[in-house]
Amino acid sequence: MAKIELHDVSFTYAAPSQDPVNRLFEIRKERLQEDLPGGSMQGVIALDHVNLTIPNGRTFVVVGPSGCGKSTLLRAIAGLAKEYTGEILYDGENVRDIEVKNRYIGMVFQNYALYPNFNNEGNLSFFFKMHDVPDEETRRRIRYTSELMGIGFKELLPRRPVTLSGGEKQRVALARAIVRAPRLLLMDEPLSNLDAKLRVQTRTEIKRLLRRFSITSLYVTHDQVEAIALADQIVVMHQGRIEQTGTYQALMENPVNLFVAGFLGLPPMNLFSGGFISGNKLVLEDYLIPLPARVFPLVQNNQGVTLGARQEAISISVEASPPNGIQWPAEVGTFEADFVHRTQTVHLRTGRWNYSSLCSLDMKFREGQRLYAHLDPEQLYFFDTSSGLRL
Repeated sequence: MAKIELHDVSFTYAAPSQDPVNRLFEIRKERLQEDLPGGSMQGVIALDHVNLTIPNGRTFVVVGPSGCGKSTLLRAIAGLAKEYTGEILYDGENVRDIEVKNRYIGMVFQNYALYPNFNNEGNLSFFFKMHDVPDEETRRRIRYTSELMGIGFKELLPRRPVTLSGGEKQRVALARAIVRAPRLLLMDEPLSNLDAKLRVQTRTEIKRLLRRFSITSLYVTHDQVEAIALADQIVVMHQGRIEQTGTYQALMENPVNLFVAGFLGLPPMNLFSGGFISGNKLVLEDYLIPLPARVFPLVQNNQGVTLGARQEAISISVEASPPNGIQWPAEVGTFEADFVHRTQTVHLRTGRWNYSSLCSLDMKFREGQRLYAHLDPEQLYFFDTSSGLRL
């Protein structure tokens, strides 16, 4: 295991050729890049002055939109993307000039990346053959890892990858990464090709193994459920930058800016934009929101402010409450039942804002129904609209 440190790491992809002939042969991205940082004639900035420390034995999960730099971050740490600026340290050692094969990294990929010409035992032993490890030690490590991987894994070893299901391939890929006793385990969306049931089973397996070995790990995913289940700390990325790092609870309770608030959460925070400050109140169209005492000294008249409220902070009723509360009329759009937790998410519209509320499954609604939304003043968030920072 190792402590991993990134100090002011930046990485820029070269700008594509503008020559019309060369553009005929341009390799296109496989998926839409939703969150690419600004590009220029010098290229696209994939990592923008990234600073991050992963303590020894901890699991950090990186989340963010497509194209935000998650996989590039993984590649830079692994040594596959070398043209970065800044420093990447393993236990205080700068690894820029250390070859990938000598970094003792275990990697698990989305597409498994198993060697098809070897059986599964050959996949596990390949690392040891490349490093001239004695056969007896190789067999001992494979036997030990097979026992840890659980029931039925030994039966997979004589088979070739082509004969395995997706879940079995992922188990072999995970075992291949762990068998070498890596200093660092890197995982790039390893469960995205699995169906829902296998995803849960494999996620549980990964968590068990990470806790058992205390391997320093960096895990990239789009799935916030995976992040919540596996992470000691969650890293939120946006346009090549790390916006915030912390536990899921800390990020939910104290988002530093509009992006984190509007990205993280199931569902993310409701955001009401277009407001401005007037005296000690936030004006949202025809509605006045009193400012908390802690926020009032931080703002000035006519400053643009966005209001945030998680769905748990918004209750609904068919009748208006006494006028001293924060309430406004709303119209029901759709509603989604969660029968396990006996709750439902109700999607509402007030003016130009669409938002959601959480309420009991016993409440009955119909589309287009008129009712009232009540906001808990103790659970509201205020963000500077211009900078996006939380006030």
